Formats: sequence, structure tokens, C-alpha cells
Amino acid sequence: MESPSPTQSPARPQTTASRVTAILWLILILATLYVCYFTHLDAVGLVGPDEPRYASIARDMAESGDFVTPRLYGKPWFEKPPLYYWSAALSFKLFGVSETSARLPSAIFAVLATLAASWLAWRIYTAETARWLLLMLPATVGMIGFSHAAATDMPFAATLTLAMVTAAILLGLTPESQAAPQIPSSHTLLPPSSVLTALLFGFFLGLATLAKGPAALILAGGATALWALFTKRWHDTLRLLHPAAIAAFCATAFPWYIVCAVRNPDFLRVFIIEHNFKRFLTPEFQHTQPFWFYAEILLIAFLPWTASVLCSHIAATNRLRNGSIGAPTYFLLSWSVFCILFFTISRSKLPGYVLPAIPPLGLLLARSCTLLVFSRKSRQAVGIAGVVFAAVFGTAFYGVLTNPDHILKRVTPFAPIIGLALLLFSLTNLFFGVFLLFTCRSPALFSAIRPS
Repeated sequence: MESPSPTQSPARPQTTASRVTAILWLILILATLYVCYFTHLDAVGLVGPDEPRYASIARDMAESGDFVTPRLYGKPWFEKPPLYYWSAALSFKLFGVSETSARLPSAIFAVLATLAASWLAWRIYTAETARWLLLMLPATVGMIGFSHAAATDMPFAATLTLAMVTAAILLGLTPESQAAPQIPSSHTLLPPSSVLTALLFGFFLGLATLAKGPAALILAGGATALWALFTKRWHDTLRLLHPAAIAAFCATAFPWYIVCAVRNPDFLRVFIIEHNFKRFLTPEFQHTQPFWFYAEILLIAFLPWTASVLCSHIAATNRLRNGSIGAPTYFLLSWSVFCILFFTISRSKLPGYVLPAIPPLGLLLARSCTLLVFSRKSRQAVGIAGVVFAAVFGTAFYGVLTNPDHILKRVTPFAPIIGLALLLFSLTNLFFGVFLLFTCRSPALFSAIRPS
């Protein structure tokens, strides 16, 4: 029997170590997704005017079997399209009527958005970026909060994310499309391999239209146009008008709109004019906020990673000045920036409107952090920022703990939840801050957690 050569023997321990590391990463990612998205869905009752309203409409659909006309207390209600109602009605039928069932669709859509964004991170950047995204994005306040909400925001953000990921493939931003054989110029708009991708793009964009309405078309189209403006690749954007994409979009979105309009003559006027144009152009719905509103919302939404967001913003600004940003990164920037700008100029502003910008921003954050941690000086800067933010959150936690009535005022009943969140933010920032500072002194500690 032939004995292994000396050059082969060290490979086995290294392979075994790599497999163990990969399994540990998988366990950590699955645990993060479960804890962040699926635990404590029934921690509080349905909150505010929207959750009880949307859950009631979904329950009516499940009981009546009418999946065309949304009804609130027996009367047609055309504020939102039906995707969330359909999902929650199915959840009610499968698991019974409860807060958990009402919020389960949002949790599932949050997982889909996270997986889609991580797949894109893997294809346009590295597997390491995808892994860090799978850990960082689910742990943000924005994703946790809206995954636990019986509302239309997360279904819309997730389906739009899926549409934008498939759009990135059609635009030639993934390695497969970039490395594809050259096709004659007369056929570049309709490469045979893109038909399935075009079908998926149209399908997901149709689902996004069923989640929130024409805003899906505006956000997808505006983000792509802004990307083409940056990269001068207008010709590539025509691939999004592939006949298969248009057919899939029409087959997915139009049937419900047509049938609902036929059964309810007031539908188009109420939904399109009142709940879209008037909501965007007038303060009629009394959701007015200052123009910097979404800057505050995004800083809160990315807790506990706000320190990393600020450091990443500085790094991204430097790369923009140096012109060292590629087309995929421009696509993510255009996707997030257009969404923020569009809702910033809206006369009605609510926190959930900007949720579609969080997946691309989270992807950019994971990418920046992946690049930053390779530099000792950058790790030191991020580590110090983490410790500082840990002190800030710790101070806020102490204030809520000792004097909740004075600090929280109207939301005093939520003091235990807010206090627990502040404590978790403080400990998370402290852990990562101290860890990064230790890796500055011991590079082996940093390299030990990096899968080979």
C-alpha cells in the first residue's frame, strides 16, 4: 500500500480545519437568521393603526375566500395592494390566527431579502463579504423591527431586492455575465442565457408592484437610470426591457389590478390618485417630516453597526474621490441613493418607506468592513469607534434604567424593551470594538476566524 507523500500529509488537517470552520460559520449564520427574524414575533400585540388594520384585512380574506377585494370591517379598503394580505391569509390558514401568524410573512420575506443580497455580495465581491452580510444585516434594528411587523414594508423591500439582484445579472454585473463569450452586437440585447433571468426579473418586479404599487417601477427604473448615468452604460439598461421580462411582469402584476378594477369602479381612483399621487405630492395624510428625516432613520436602522456605518462612509467617500469604484458598487449606490432621494422629496414620510434602501446599504457596509479589517490602522479606528458607541449606548441604558419617566416620557411602558435593546447595542459594540483592538496586537486572532 502506497504511503502518502510528505507534500500531501499537511493537506488533511488543513482541509479538516476548513470544513470545521465552514460548519461553524453555517451554524452561526443560521442561528443569527432564526434569532433575529423568527423569535418573539408575538412579544407585543399588534401595534399602531396599521398592524391591526392589515391583519384584519388578511383575516377577512382567509375567512371569506375573496382574495381580490381587500375589506376592512366589511368595506373595500384600497390603501395597499394584496401581496401582504395574501401571505398573511395563508399564514392564518396554516397556523391559526395570532400575532405570530400575522408577522410570519414579514419574517420570511426578510430572510429572502437577506439571502438575495448575500448572493449578490458573493457574486460581485467575495464570499467573505457575503458571510459578514449574513451576520450584520439581520442584526440591524431596521431588519429586526420590520421583520416583526404585520405590514407591507418588508414584503415590498424583499421583492424589490430580488428584482434588483436579477437586474444586476441582466446588466452584466456578475462574473458569469462578464465572462460570457462575446456575442455579435446585433444580439447583445437578447442573449439566449438571459431569458430565464429576464423572466425572474419581471416576476419579482411584478410581486413588488403587488406589494406597494407603482413605486416598484419608479424605484427600479430610477435606480437603473442613475447607474447608467454614472457608468455611461445606457445600452445595457435596455436588457431590462427584454420581452420575457415585460411578459412576466404583466402576467404577475396585471391580473389582480384588472380584476379588482372591474369589481370595484372606484379602485383606480382611490388607490392610484389618493394613496399614491396625493400621498407623495401633498401633506394630506399628515406624515410631514423635515428633509433630513431619513438620515436619522438610517442611523437608527443600522444600530448596532452605526459606528461601522460612519467609518465605511468615510472610506467610501475616499474611494469615490480616487475613482476606484467599479460598476457593481455604483449599482448598489444608485439603488440606495435613489430610494432615499425619492422618498426624501415626498411630502409624506414614514420610517418604512426607506426600507428598500437597507439591503444595498447593508451590502456596501459589509464590503467596506471586509476591506477595512485587513488594515491594522482601520481595525484600530473601527475598534475605538465601537468602544465609544458602546459607552454611549451604555450611558443611555443607565439613564433609562434609573429615570425612565423623564427620558422616555410617552413611551415609558416600553422601557424594558428599549433598555434591553440599548444594553445589547452596548455589549455588541463593546465586543467587536475590543475584539478588533486585540487583533491589532495579535494578527493570528484575526486570521483564525477567516475561512480559508
